[in-house]
Amino acid sequence: MRLEEGQIVPDFTMVIGDSQQISSNDLKGERYVLYFYPKDNTPGCTTQACDFRDNMERISGKNVKVIGISPDNLASHDKFREKFNLNFDLAVDPEHQVAEKFGAWGEKNMYGKKSMGIIRSTFIVGPDQKIEKTWYNVRAKGHVDKVLTEIEKY
Repeated sequence: MRLEEGQIVPDFTMVIGDSQQISSNDLKGERYVLYFYPKDNTPGCTTQACDFRDNMERISGKNVKVIGISPDNLASHDKFREKFNLNFDLAVDPEHQVAEKFGAWGEKNMYGKKSMGIIRSTFIVGPDQKIEKTWYNVRAKGHVDKVLTEIEKY
């Protein structure tokens, strides 16, 4: 089930660091971007993460927080963040429960082979907890420009 703009964001809680969690409740009153990506240290995911990193000044200048989400564990996230000097949180969703709530988990078809996995997706959530913008089946390269165009409207 895909989420649509105007819907209230589903409740979620995820680990973002040693004994640190973040939840939809914690983010009430803030505008934020959640982006779901398949795997740390892979070409498309690295491109997308580095695009967010390189544009964080513009994004945070609009008081918008960015959270990347994948099934990878904390150790993987820490290495990914360190290796590419990422300046935003990466959340752990090992059982893809949050991804499922957002419609970012499902059947994928790569080179004729079908499998279940993360559907690269991005959401802008407003301070009122309503989803302001959704993108599914995102192409990693150039996607952050689309996110910035939306954020700069606020």
